[in-house]
Amino acid sequence: MEKGGDVLGVFKRLAGGIQAVGDSVKAESGKDFCLDEKYGYVHSCPTNLGTGMRASVHIDLPGWTAHGVDKLKARCEELALQPRGTRGESGGQTGHTYDISNKHRLGYSEVQLVQTMIDGVNTLYKEDLEFQAAQKAE
Repeated sequence: MEKGGDVLGVFKRLAGGIQAVGDSVKAESGKDFCLDEKYGYVHSCPTNLGTGMRASVHIDLPGWTAHGVDKLKARCEELALQPRGTRGESGGQTGHTYDISNKHRLGYSEVQLVQTMIDGVNTLYKEDLEFQAAQKAE
């Protein structure tokens, strides 16, 4: 995790790390990671079948919080996103900072999943500013 908005930089570091581990495994064992063209990387945990890519950002959304957390969850569903509190999957939400990630993990490339997260977060941020402006006008 890093502060700022350099998603591409984070993605490039992740891809480089995965490549380095793959190269090391190949050098030690002579074998590659198990990769299926249709399903992606095969893991021991079926919930991680496919890319297993969960790209997320922490973002303050005070406008959405005031508008309603249930409405935010519904909007995230429309955008193929998953909102969480910053304390993890079951840690609950406090304040107006959310962990927003791509909802899908299977059937899409890593680039598609990261782009879905980026586009969706940009949409939520724009809408949040609109909600804040409307709340100030009231």
